[in-house]
Amino acid sequence: MGSPMQRKRSRRMLPMAMLVAAALLFSALGIWQIERRTEKLALIDAVEHRLRAPPVAAPGPADWPGIARADAYRAVRARGTFLHDRETLAQAVSGRGPGYWVLTPLRTEQGWILLVNRGFVPPEARDRAARRAGEPLGPVTVTGLLRVTEPGGAFLRSNDPARDLWYSRDVAAIGRARGLAPLAPYFIDAGPGPVDGRQPVGGLTIVSFPNNHLQYALTWFALAALALAGAVRIARGEGAARWSRKA
Repeated sequence: MGSPMQRKRSRRMLPMAMLVAAALLFSALGIWQIERRTEKLALIDAVEHRLRAPPVAAPGPADWPGIARADAYRAVRARGTFLHDRETLAQAVSGRGPGYWVLTPLRTEQGWILLVNRGFVPPEARDRAARRAGEPLGPVTVTGLLRVTEPGGAFLRSNDPARDLWYSRDVAAIGRARGLAPLAPYFIDAGPGPVDGRQPVGGLTIVSFPNNHLQYALTWFALAALALAGAVRIARGEGAARWSRKA
């Protein structure tokens, strides 16, 4: 069973080992946050570079297999005719409050189709009849930001194509529901339109990437230091006990 002193020492060793393990875990989490910060800074730099670059032609069918998140927020331009009768409304919250994104297919001059987020409308402008007068007719040139598809839906809210309820801009699902083919696997956030009160209101894309990783890293490292300090305190208490017995 061991002497009382040995049992007391065993009771000290367990919390000390747990604190050392916690310090190692917190340190690993802090290092992970530093790595995430490096990745986030690289992403922000890449996106800012794309935003400053002049618009390029919207990727066509030959380029679709290579479309990835690395292309997000690239300025692109396309020319074609809007298919207003096959628009889709996706629920949105913007600086103007709750409402909808108006997603209108654009049949390009090359024959393929591109989904364009023409902008935001409030609930009272949901019906197309309320804004039909402002619909651009005939060939148009659209300039905006390339956005990757948003499959599935939003947090806790799945898209319901059967009921025509859309909580995210899921390009493939919208294409199936509206019979759009061949359809680009991305969509465009259109830039600002004429300032004349017409709906929808474009140019509301918010490009923001929260970067709190340094704060998180410092928090984890502080916890690691506290855990290590606790372990050292226990170890010193054990050492002091040994010294007093020898004296």
